[in-house]
Amino acid sequence: MVRIQGARERARDEIVVAIKEEARRQLAAEGAAKLSLRAVARSLGMVSSALYRYFPGRDDLLTALITDSYDALGAATEAAHEASAAQGDSHIARWQAVCRAHREWALGHPHEYALVYGSPVPGYAAPASTTVSATRAAAALVAVASDAYAAGALRVPGTDRGSGGPDPTAAGVPAAPAAVLDDARELAERLEVRLPAPVVAELIAAWAQLAGLVSFELFGHFERVVAAREKFFDHAVASLAHNVGLA
Repeated sequence: MVRIQGARERARDEIVVAIKEEARRQLAAEGAAKLSLRAVARSLGMVSSALYRYFPGRDDLLTALITDSYDALGAATEAAHEASAAQGDSHIARWQAVCRAHREWALGHPHEYALVYGSPVPGYAAPASTTVSATRAAAALVAVASDAYAAGALRVPGTDRGSGGPDPTAAGVPAAPAAVLDDARELAERLEVRLPAPVVAELIAAWAQLAGLVSFELFGHFERVVAAREKFFDHAVASLAHNVGLA
């Protein structure tokens, strides 16, 4: 059944979009720490009390912007994985496609990326409601590893066995320490990820390193260090895939 929005709902949605757009403009100009509902209202020609009907406080607006950013990044990586899988690409190619989509989105939306992966905003703590959106981009990498594991094409770190049996060509990627594997098992159970703990541990490391690679490029830390950044990125994410167990 098609649901038709009333004029009041449409007007509210348009105002929320306008508020977010102005807030993003201020993020780019001033940074998240200086985001102000009063300043947003003033730029939109609204009184502050009217804006508070849509976002009761600065933290509510920040949470909406953070959720939108996580969802947009997640959608980009999910689309990359789906397109690569539909083409029949290898698992390593799918992994690279997801990582490239992550990088491309970040380079195209630097201020939104900084909001979710940059310095914490003083006095702000993201609520649990952001968790699902926050995990979408990482879940795309987990999906690649899970597909490879189900297909018998994933080597379990710390063993000479792939998910399909012995792998005499496996390079010696050591398993994580026992305490780390315990954490990985707990996380896998909580998220219902059906992968061995050594793989989950390497996925966590890969996720952190992927964010670090992108952040270093985005925030200028590769200046006079890496010139061929796209090629360097592809090389680095291939190494991460190797550590996870993708051949």
